[in-house]
Amino acid sequence: MIENLNELVRENVQESVVNNSAIPNEKNEAVIQAASGSIFDTLKDQLFNGNVGGLAEIFNTGKAEGSAVTQQAAGNFTDKLAGLGINAETAKGLAASIIPVILGKLTQKTADPNDSSFNIKDVLGSLAGGADGKLDIGDVIGMFNGGGQAQAGGAASSGGIMDKLKGLFN
Repeated sequence: MIENLNELVRENVQESVVNNSAIPNEKNEAVIQAASGSIFDTLKDQLFNGNVGGLAEIFNTGKAEGSAVTQQAAGNFTDKLAGLGINAETAKGLAASIIPVILGKLTQKTADPNDSSFNIKDVLGSLAGGADGKLDIGDVIGMFNGGGQAQAGGAASSGGIMDKLKGLFN
């Protein structure tokens, strides 16, 4: 997934990053990596912290702009850019222009049955850390009970898994 996310960022940042005089050319690739890494890390954080509703909101509506998920990803991106030596004003401007667009395109691609670059189940599997990059019930159970085993009937000890995930598959 991260390779596809890097490519999605690369396809959409020509003007914002590559043609930006405030970003040294030798840092273009690092900025692309920071953007995709920030999005991936934020989605993973949201999933592991149980904010399935926030993820469902952006994946079901396709509207990332203004969401808490987008704001967190933009903050993470700004922090990573600061680590690359990019000034705060430029970093905030890039975050505001890049992150909502990329998250919006990601959610559109997961919803498009004719686009196989991103599949919601594979995205969730990648975020869940499945060894094969695919989401299976063991990965889901592990997310909700700290890696423990399921109780009888397939429910994790923390509650109904399907109740927590059903919003993502509408």
